[in-house]
Amino acid sequence: MTSQQIRQQFLDFFESKEHLIVPSAPIVLKDDPTLMFSNSGMTQFKDYFLGYKTPKSPRISDTQKCLRVSGKHNDLDDVGRDTYHHTMFEMLGNWSFGDYFKKEAISWAWELLTEVYGIPKENIYVTIFEGDASENLERDQEAYNFWKEHIDESRIINGNKKDNFWEMGDSGPCGPCSEIHVDLRTAEEKAQISGLDLVNNDHPQVVEIWNLVFMEFNRKADGSLERLPAQHVDTGMGFERLCMALQGKSSNYDTDVFTPLIAKVEALSGKKYTGILEDEKDIAIRVVVDHIRGVSFAIADGQLPSNGGAGYVIRRILRRAISYSYRFLGMKEPFLYQLVEVLNNQMGGFFPEIRKQRTLVSEVIKEEENSFLRTIETGLVRLDNIINETLKKGQKDLPGEQVFELYDTFGFPADLSRIIAEEKQLTVDEQGFEAEMAKQKQRSKKDSAAKVYDWVVLEERPETFVGYDQMAAETYITRYRKIENKDGEFYQIVLSQSPFYPEGGGQIGDTGVLIPSYAPHFDISQPDMYNIKDNPDVIQVLDTKKENNLIVSLINELPKDAGAVFYAKVEAKNRRNTQANHSVTHLLHEALREVLGTHVEQKGSFVGPEYLRFDFSHFSKMTEQELALVEEKVNAKIKENIVLEEHRSIPIAEAMERGALALFGEKYGDSVRMIQFGTSRELCGGTHVKSTGEIGHFKIISESSTAAGIRRIEAISGDKSAEYFKNLETQLAELSRVLKSKDLAKSVEKLLSENAALKAEVESLKKEKAQSETANWKNDFTEQNGKKLLVKKVSLEAGSVKDIVFQLKKEVSNSITVIISDAGEKPMITVGVSPDLEGQYHAGNIVKELAKEIQGGGGGNPGFATAGGKNLAGIDQAVARAMEL
Repeated sequence: MTSQQIRQQFLDFFESKEHLIVPSAPIVLKDDPTLMFSNSGMTQFKDYFLGYKTPKSPRISDTQKCLRVSGKHNDLDDVGRDTYHHTMFEMLGNWSFGDYFKKEAISWAWELLTEVYGIPKENIYVTIFEGDASENLERDQEAYNFWKEHIDESRIINGNKKDNFWEMGDSGPCGPCSEIHVDLRTAEEKAQISGLDLVNNDHPQVVEIWNLVFMEFNRKADGSLERLPAQHVDTGMGFERLCMALQGKSSNYDTDVFTPLIAKVEALSGKKYTGILEDEKDIAIRVVVDHIRGVSFAIADGQLPSNGGAGYVIRRILRRAISYSYRFLGMKEPFLYQLVEVLNNQMGGFFPEIRKQRTLVSEVIKEEENSFLRTIETGLVRLDNIINETLKKGQKDLPGEQVFELYDTFGFPADLSRIIAEEKQLTVDEQGFEAEMAKQKQRSKKDSAAKVYDWVVLEERPETFVGYDQMAAETYITRYRKIENKDGEFYQIVLSQSPFYPEGGGQIGDTGVLIPSYAPHFDISQPDMYNIKDNPDVIQVLDTKKENNLIVSLINELPKDAGAVFYAKVEAKNRRNTQANHSVTHLLHEALREVLGTHVEQKGSFVGPEYLRFDFSHFSKMTEQELALVEEKVNAKIKENIVLEEHRSIPIAEAMERGALALFGEKYGDSVRMIQFGTSRELCGGTHVKSTGEIGHFKIISESSTAAGIRRIEAISGDKSAEYFKNLETQLAELSRVLKSKDLAKSVEKLLSENAALKAEVESLKKEKAQSETANWKNDFTEQNGKKLLVKKVSLEAGSVKDIVFQLKKEVSNSITVIISDAGEKPMITVGVSPDLEGQYHAGNIVKELAKEIQGGGGGNPGFATAGGKNLAGIDQAVARAMEL
């Protein structure tokens, strides 16, 4: 049975049990502050468990892409070293939202495994929650009784809180669970030791394949448990482990989930995979084929590698794969990107995002490979300097802080430092390395640490967003909670009617004020007449975000009467400028597709009051003509004053039929909001102008690259655009005054011509000086064994030194010239070897050796070479070393 058939049989089975089959949510999360990635099948249904949203069906089934590489569930370090841990994996699941519970979940799991998939009943063990006195939780006797109907009691095992009480994170929905384990050992192995003793003991052939979670509780921020409004079922079966069990394999990597990828790695690297657990080559291959899946799907879902947040995690996974392939597969050139097409052939039919985005994914991975391989090469030079310094001092340990700096600042793998050190009969000062690592973790913890208290519910009122239609509203605070972080103490509030737009879709969150009805002289019928400046009762709204379907506004103090009536008012100027920039991104997107082609897709954006940033897929730098044409098209739409057509609740199928653009990586419901300006149609939740004329004018400020295949435009509109041209006008007027001319182009051309003539005169004087120095230096050569050596420390710039060295090479036979200059901020070494000595000496090799003294590098040919460095203090050592050589 192939993996595709196994997946389909699961979904068909639960469809027969009246479950709605839904697609996988994106692997990258955007509106959940507690998680970066979907780390379990239940993540996309979290709002249903908490009661924030109503599910489309009380019974749902799916296969969800998951990534476990950060936070509480982090399997990264295990990947490659065993046969069953993965970064990305598929979680097959069936869900009940207040419908069926333990009896049906257990019965159907048994039916599917034993009757549909045909797993022998004697190979199955199950666990149940044994209870936990510290939390006043009793043994799950109910689950035990239902399991007894299907399996012998001797195969039902009590499990502790760690194994049998499932929690998504430090807070959120949770409950007791019942795990299903399969014993895949041979009959001989089973005769030697009972599977009962191997369950949950990390045996590679006695593995958990399915977890039935019975959601009954919500873990609050203070660690306490409260009952959920309804009982739910959340099950998750590891697809890769199931394939291993059904295909009769002893390793996930031997199934057809991974074998096509392994075959491609073998073909590209020339290394044969043997499946040996401890073999570093095999570990590297497992790391590569695992990591390429997680990285590829993350990029396809919209998360590019970067230096922060979720992007940093993706970059770290990719660099781990590159490092392993560099060290153990001998891959010194990019090759991982070639695995994307194999992944597309395997999974593109079921996950269309990888098919549609495969070109972008492979280009991004290729660029990341090139970049990190350059980092490794640079790191090798730095490590070589550290090793030489250590050997000079007669020490055996590489300084831990320097190895950590290589790892932390330059991204050079610490394991690679250790391996190279061992080759030189050295070790790394692990104590010093770990001390630096601890300091860095402490810094990161201090920067990110925040204490979040539980919500205090004031009133059970409907909580709605009214900001599409009004900039202010009479409202109540329905709930609040305190937050403490490195910046101080703040409060988050939720309003019954909120005009504040929450950050999302690239648009920043609204700021504004809350004016309480108890404020002196405040008339709620005429709030605009009230002077809010310096009034102590007015609460500043600092930011607004969306969390678990709640619109959450941030304030720095709690009102003295939180239960009062409030008047919530958005900061109007910022909102107007922001929504103008948001609307213009839609016009920009359409114009880019018209000018460059329909391959252009939005890949990210930032929309604020000052400027807009728009990232899009395109594989070459835009020309000046293309940029001008895009600007022209956008401004033409602005001048047309096209009226906004807003469809707030339209079936997604209808919106797509009308030609609406949807962004990959976004999760859309059955009903969506479509924004239309003429022929521009996009699915969007942001705020917009009522007509394009409100935008005023659009101006592109810059176009650049952010990653392979991703271009970025930064632009301004409205007030900022007018301000830009006003500043330009002022600068031109000032230039006219300084140059005393109205014809600026002619005046500048004249200046450039005069400057060029002066530069030529300076160069001529430099050459004269060089010739003079050459004549003087000829007498400074020292002679030994018929060969002449000149080593000089000077303060001349590079061009003059080069001229002198070439002249001396020509005029002084059997000579080697070494000039070390400190003319600039950085030292420079220049080496010349006369033609008659080039067979015996190599200038490039000499300069590389000397460059170590100034912490630099360089090279050249046998007759001439240069090197730059950063350590001016090493010049004297370089001079002495040159004399030695």
